[in-house]
Amino acid sequence: MRLPSLSTMAEDYVKLIWKASERGGPGLATRDIAAALKVSASTVSGNLKKLDRDGLIEHTPYHGVVLTPLGHQVAVAMVRRHRLIETFLVERLGYSWDEVHTEAEALEHAVSERFLDRVDADLGHPTHDPHGDPIPGADGVVPDSPGTLLGAIQPGACGTVDRVSDDDPSLLRYFDELGVGLGTHLRVERVRDYAGVIAVARRSADGSESLVDLPAAAASAIWLAPDGD
Repeated sequence: MRLPSLSTMAEDYVKLIWKASERGGPGLATRDIAAALKVSASTVSGNLKKLDRDGLIEHTPYHGVVLTPLGHQVAVAMVRRHRLIETFLVERLGYSWDEVHTEAEALEHAVSERFLDRVDADLGHPTHDPHGDPIPGADGVVPDSPGTLLGAIQPGACGTVDRVSDDDPSLLRYFDELGVGLGTHLRVERVRDYAGVIAVARRSADGSESLVDLPAAAASAIWLAPDGD
């Protein structure tokens, strides 16, 4: 997918807006974008006006931001770049899954389409990155991801972790400590709102189970693919 020549700011904004909708969240308000990108609300407002003028978004004050078809195309292409680079860093350079997000954020703006196509071919055209996020194809088609956010799953339901948010490296490291990663089978036991944790039963390779208390942040960071039965 060939990108138009855009600023780093424009690429970051449209990618952020697209990811919010991909993960099932509400539309982003100015304050949400400011918090995510660590800039002032006034800076965001000014940049949104530029993106609206350039035909990348439709922004109605107090009503959120929507990508135009052009903005959607750019966003999907940037997500493809990001997730392919993360996969390359893990598969070929030995990075761990908590180390790649920041590196990919920088590299995604710098690499050429030729380089990206060769990375894709070298990796065997992967469909998902090290966090389970679907990698859009060169044609812009996004592979299906069957998982449901942990926070939307009722106690007693089971599934396998098929996707984990890469937004917070410290949370990924904590999941490692708990033994929770892609492919881990979990059963939701109960939600302890008063303690800020979700109690789950984790199944080990030998079939045994152990109880694990996941932090409340896991509710919006882990997707479970439901069991076949």
